[in-house]
Order: sequence, then structure tokens, then C-alpha cells
Amino acid sequence: MPPPNPQPGPCVSEGRKRLHDEIVGASAAHQRMVAQLERIAATEAPALIEGETGSGKELAARVIHYGGLRSARPFVPVNCGALPEMLIESELFGHERGAFTDARQARAGLVAEANGGTLFLDEVDALSGKAQVTLLRFLQDQRYRPLGTARELSTDVRVVAASNRPLAALVAQGAFRADLMYRLKILHLVLPPLRERVGDIDLLATHFIRRFSAKYGLPARTLSTQELQWLRSQPWPGNIRELENWVHREFLMGGGIPLRQEEPPRPEPAMTEDWDDSGLMRFQLAKAEAVRLFEQDYLQRALRQAEGNVTRAAQMVGKERRAFGKLLKKHGIERDAA
Repeated sequence: MPPPNPQPGPCVSEGRKRLHDEIVGASAAHQRMVAQLERIAATEAPALIEGETGSGKELAARVIHYGGLRSARPFVPVNCGALPEMLIESELFGHERGAFTDARQARAGLVAEANGGTLFLDEVDALSGKAQVTLLRFLQDQRYRPLGTARELSTDVRVVAASNRPLAALVAQGAFRADLMYRLKILHLVLPPLRERVGDIDLLATHFIRRFSAKYGLPARTLSTQELQWLRSQPWPGNIRELENWVHREFLMGGGIPLRQEEPPRPEPAMTEDWDDSGLMRFQLAKAEAVRLFEQDYLQRALRQAEGNVTRAAQMVGKERRAFGKLLKKHGIERDAA
């Protein structure tokens, strides 16, 4: 068990500062979210974070952990959507040697690793019915048995869960256990989508440019009024993550001059004496085609390596399954023909 109220060391304090530097925004919706985060961090109760894909749920969970009493103890994230049902008990609670095929040595589970700290259950809405029962049983008293042993162990973790979909709606549909939702939802935080954070797109884009400038040693610049207007006009269905990835790509593809408006491909104009105009258009078309071919080849290779398993391929390339599926659809790639 951890010592009572352990004091954070220099590394923890520095990590906490970096996390707060990542909480960028000035909108009313952002300020309400930060106020809620601070109140939740000051408690020890389980918390549920809900929000659209890319809205910053893991960052919020880390802020809750490093802003609370457990900041000197481990923060252990678990992607529930990536846990095979047959292995969930082994992953969470560990196993003894020989407990199942390929269990060549004993292994402690994630709940033991998180002892004294925070267990972050990301994509908790993706758990199967059986996995939900397993988790509910553990949450009742935080006691568990590693696979292959009869001895019962206990741990002390704060549970923070996150979901892309409202759990209440899933409960109404019969897709999620109501008793499990009630145990996870003692404290509740709904992250606002980027479209509701008026003015924050400007601050976030500038923040990402500075970050990538420092990372790659390339010069940054101030965004023009036209560029900012274009950024504000976009729907950003992938929220902060989509904006960050777009800035990242444009920063690198533009050779350190980020955020140029992408125009839809148009037919190449006939050759004229105005070499600059026609030459620029051909460059933009060539760039768009190069990006398209790269994405198409990359997706196909990922699917081949994952033997056609979309979930595994998405994990390999570091994307959520739904976002990966949208890319497949965008490029017309059949999931069983990779």
C-alpha cells in the first residue's frame, strides 16, 4: 500500500507542469472544463470522462491523476478496446506460470502495476458483456485472483474511465451494464468538442506550431488572418487530435511553413505563358497525388501485416479503429482484400 499522501518529487512536479501546459484554451467551455478537472483531481472517487474522439480524454485523465494526491504513484492506461476478451483477466489481474497455453512465467497484472495510483480505462464502452462482469466484480472491493491461483489479492487504485459514447445511451440500448456505469460514474466530466470552444482553435494551432518547431528545429511563424479564418471554418470531427495531426502534416510537408489551405484537386490547366500559375498548380496536384498514393500503400501494408484484421492494423499504426476504417473507405480499400 502507498504511504499516506505521498509528496510529489521533482519529476512528478515537472510532469504535472508539462501536462497543464498542454491544457490550452480560453473559451468559456474550456474554462468550465478546467474548473471541473480541478475539482475531480482533488477527490479520490472513481470518475468517468466522456467526449467525442480526439477531444482529449487521456490528457484529462492524466491531469486528474497528476493534480491529485496520487501523483507520486503510477498512472497506468488500459485500452479496453484492444484487450482480447479471452485475455482480459490475465491482463488486468496477472497469471501464474502454466495458467494457460503460452503462460511460461508468472506475470503481474495492470491493477497490481497501478497499486496506489490511477488505473485509466480508456474506451471502456468497448468492453464485452463478460469483460464488464469481470470489471464490476473487481470494482466492488478491489480484490482479485490472478489466473491459475486460488489466493485472493487486494489493491488500492483510483479508477478513471473514458468513453467515446455516452454510457447512459448504451445502457438504454442494453449494450452496457447499468450497475457498472453507476460504479464508474460517481464523478462525471463531459469534454466539449472543438466546435463548441469558440476561439480555442487559434490558440491550439499556434501551440502545435510551437511544439513542432521545437521538436524538429524548424522556424515557426505567426498565422495570417486568412489562415485562421480557414481553420475556424472547418468542422474538425476528429477534434483536437485531428487539428494536431493536420498541423503536424502541414508543418512537415510545407518545409517549416505550416497551415497552407488545401484546395480540392482541379484539372490541370492548359499551358500558358504564365509559368508561375500553371507551375504552382501542377505542384499542388503532384503533392496531393503523392500523399494519396502514400496513404493508400501504407494502409494496404498495415492490413497485410495484420492479416486483414482492421482492429490490429489500427493499433499497429496508432489510430483508433473507427478513424482507420474511415481511411479505408476514403481510399476504397476492401478490408478483406488487403
